Amino acid sequence: MKKALLIVVAVVAIVGLYFVSSYNRLVSGNNGVDVAWSQVETQLQRRFDLIPNLVESVKGAQIQEQTIFGDIAEARTRYSGATSVDDKVQAANQLESTLARLLVIVESYPLLTSTETVKNLMVQLEGTENRISTERGRYNETTGTFNLLVRRFPTNILAGLFGFSERNLFESETGAEVAPKVDFTN
Repeated sequence: MKKALLIVVAVVAIVGLYFVSSYNRLVSGNNGVDVAWSQVETQLQRRFDLIPNLVESVKGAQIQEQTIFGDIAEARTRYSGATSVDDKVQAANQLESTLARLLVIVESYPLLTSTETVKNLMVQLEGTENRISTERGRYNETTGTFNLLVRRFPTNILAGLFGFSERNLFESETGAEVAPKVDFTN
């Protein structure tokens, strides 16, 4: 009788430990999915914060450069079309003033050129999209592992008892295969 009671107690203890262990794996898996999703959200927020600021920086640099180079071209045209010494002096002064503004900008921002700002924008866009892709992959991997745990027998019984259910994978939306358009004209 004692031996049978010890066997029953041992079986109950083993089953109990299995259920406790399975429950803890479900909790850990569910938490892992939440953490992975928060990383995706962090990178999405980075995108939402960063890209508009980068685009505005590129626009600003291009406008500033266009203004200065336009002023230089205008001063050169005025000088070449000048017929009197006074007209040539005024055109030369205008050119010197414009060049001085250009030098101040170049000294303050030696890399401030449209080409460099566009390159920087592209690098930042690529880096941001790579980070998002990486975090989405991690999320899907973590979620897939958790979903298997929720679906497999006998853990699925315990998952149902405690309200654990499958989580959605991150899937691309229809049309995601089309690259987004970057437009600096607005």
